[in-house]
Amino acid sequence: MVVSSQQTSSAPGDSPWKVFLHSLIHMPWTWRIMLSYLALMLFLPTAAMLAKSLTIGPAEFWRIATSPIALSTYDVTFTTSLAAALIDGLFGLLIAWVLVRYDFPLKRLIDASIDLPFALPTAVAGLTLATVYSENGWIGSLVAPLGIKIAFTRLGVGIAMMFISLPFVVRTVQPVLMQMERETEEAAWSLGASSWQTFWRVLLPPLFPAILTGIALGFSRAVGEYGSTVIVSSNTPFKDLIAPILIFQRLEQYDYAGATVIGMVLLIISLLMLLVINFIQAWGKRYD
Repeated sequence: MVVSSQQTSSAPGDSPWKVFLHSLIHMPWTWRIMLSYLALMLFLPTAAMLAKSLTIGPAEFWRIATSPIALSTYDVTFTTSLAAALIDGLFGLLIAWVLVRYDFPLKRLIDASIDLPFALPTAVAGLTLATVYSENGWIGSLVAPLGIKIAFTRLGVGIAMMFISLPFVVRTVQPVLMQMERETEEAAWSLGASSWQTFWRVLLPPLFPAILTGIALGFSRAVGEYGSTVIVSSNTPFKDLIAPILIFQRLEQYDYAGATVIGMVLLIISLLMLLVINFIQAWGKRYD
C-alpha cells in the first residue's frame, strides 16, 4: 500500500513537527504497526537506559565507565567475544560445507544438533561446560597434566561464547552454500584451477558476506551472554569477569546508576563494532 502525494501534502509554512504528524496519521497500517512494535521493544527501552545514565552527570558517568574494574570487564567481554566469533566463523564455514556437500550416516541428527544452543537453557549449557572442562571432567582432565586449566578461567568463558555463537555462523552460511551451483566450480576446474584456487577465487567471494553476517550475529550473542559464562567462569575481577556479570553484581548492590552506565557503554561499543562489521560486509558485497 502506498500513500498518495495528495494525502501527505502539507502547507509550505507548516512546521517540520506538524509535517511529521501529518505523515504519521496517513501512514499505512503496516508502517504504524512496525513503528509501534519497534518503539515498544527497542527504541523506548534504549532511550530509557540512556536517560537513566545521563541523570548522574557526565563526570560521574565517566568515572564509573572508566573505572579499572569496568575497563577490565570490557576487555574480557569484547576481546573474548570477538575471538570466539572469529573462530566460529572458520569452523562454522567448515561445518556448513560438510553438511551441504557430503552425505554420511546420521547427517540429519548432526544437522539438527547444530541448533542445540538455541534450545538449551544457558544455565544448563554452563553447567555442562563446567563439568566437561573442569579438572576432573572428560576434557579438562586430559589437558590438566599439561598445566592447562579451562573451566573457571577466561579460556572457559571463550569456549562458552563459542558454544552459543556457533549456530549463527552455520545457519547463515548454509543456505548460501546450498544455492551455489556446482557448474561454476567445474568450469574453474576445466580451466586448470586447483581446488584451493577454486575455493579462494570462485567460492569464497559470494560466501564472504554471509560469513561476516554470521560472525556479527555470533559476536552480538556472545557479548550479551550471561547464563553459561556465570557458571563456567570464576567471576574474578581483572581475570575472567565479564561486563554482563558486573552489571548483575551492581544490581545486587543496589547500584542502579552504576549498572546502567556499564550497560550503556556495552550498548555503545557493541553498536560501533556492529556498524564496522556491517560496513565491511557491504564492502564485500560491492566487490563480489
